[in-house]
Amino acid sequence: MASLALTGCSTANGPQLPPAAFVSMQEGPGEEYVIGPLDELTIFVWRNPELGAKVQVRPDGRITTPLITDMPAVGKTPSMLAEDVRLQLSQYIQEPLVSVIVDKFAGTFSQQIRVVGATEKPASIPYRANMTLLDAMIAVGGLSEYAAGNKARLIRFDRTTGKQTEFALRLGDLLKKGESKANVMLSPGDVIIIPESMF
Repeated sequence: MASLALTGCSTANGPQLPPAAFVSMQEGPGEEYVIGPLDELTIFVWRNPELGAKVQVRPDGRITTPLITDMPAVGKTPSMLAEDVRLQLSQYIQEPLVSVIVDKFAGTFSQQIRVVGATEKPASIPYRANMTLLDAMIAVGGLSEYAAGNKARLIRFDRTTGKQTEFALRLGDLLKKGESKANVMLSPGDVIIIPESMF
């Protein structure tokens, strides 16, 4: 019984995810944010503003600030990067206090929701806490004219088991009929694939 609740029940189109409320009953923080390529950061060094900087994470995942060249940033949380910067700067100043602020974020691929196929504007969307399928579809402008919304699929990778699971989605019912049971919670890294109708 517990395994059915976790994986959803099987249908002819594949396993189903449990429905999500349109508005979350209880908001809470998501997973800790991990810095990704092209994120824009502010490095703040207390009492040493000349050592801080506004930087964009390069496509190779590194940043450069005054006194620090080519420091890896991708895959770290802001607090981890702040600690790495602090350790580097401690060679030059005593007990630096460093903060890293994420100004604009893209996140790593494992923290994005990717929507591809028959949608108005396929996109990678940064995941945010308590995000649902409806939120993602609003972000990409809904289904295209020729979308087979009820044949859409969600691909989810489980990092603990290393396995990928495919779930059936009912986007047509959600967006055209307002079927609340077709709305599901999303997880970081989900991929939504929307095929075109054959006619």
